[in-house]
Amino acid sequence: MKPFPLDDEGTLGFQIAPMVDVVFVIMLFFMVMAGAVKVEKELITRLPGAVENSTAPEFNDETIIAISDEGEVTLNDDPTDPVDSVVLPQLRATLMRLKENADNAKQPVVVTIVSDQHAKYSRTIDVLNALASAKITNVTFNVNEE
Repeated sequence: MKPFPLDDEGTLGFQIAPMVDVVFVIMLFFMVMAGAVKVEKELITRLPGAVENSTAPEFNDETIIAISDEGEVTLNDDPTDPVDSVVLPQLRATLMRLKENADNAKQPVVVTIVSDQHAKYSRTIDVLNALASAKITNVTFNVNEE
């Protein structure tokens, strides 16, 4: 009897026994390692319950600065400065008072700039400069598409 079966060309055929041995070794490895897995312990935690407030929560008022396509700037639908004014002194003064009052009340100032889609960018920059001089940082933008 020959130790290895040879084909007509003299090559060894496909051997299944070594493959079965490897599968058994791998299976043995996973069986041994399954016992080494640490079991997580249950953590007893208490979630916070609902807290009832005696006062209603305060919501921040949003200040809206609108810029029209002609360059007119309005603060909460009230016109502030002339169209040709670059510095916007009335808007700056109003924003500084608003920031001072909000700081005294320990409330943040939220400003939304609503600009017409045909408004000049330089006018938006003028408004941003006024906000920067008042040290207002919570600013969002919206484009009026009407």
